[in-house]
Amino acid sequence: MDVGAKAEIHGLVDALAADGNAVLLISSELPEVIRLSTRVLVLREGRLAGELARAEVTQEALLRLMAGLDKNDSRPAAGA
Repeated sequence: MDVGAKAEIHGLVDALAADGNAVLLISSELPEVIRLSTRVLVLREGRLAGELARAEVTQEALLRLMAGLDKNDSRPAAGA
């Protein structure tokens, strides 16, 4: 997808959310997830690895959950 198309889609997502609509965004691009999300759920091996509110969403916190680590320390998360 070219940069212009992606920017247009991001604008549509922002507009829908601003109007109070729920938007389910699935992306492998962390900067995109961070910029467009108000809440992030991370799935790992078919299970919920964690949930982050907008204020908690950082690339490091997402990578920790994706790796099966607790979002705040280096210990494996429960059930990981």
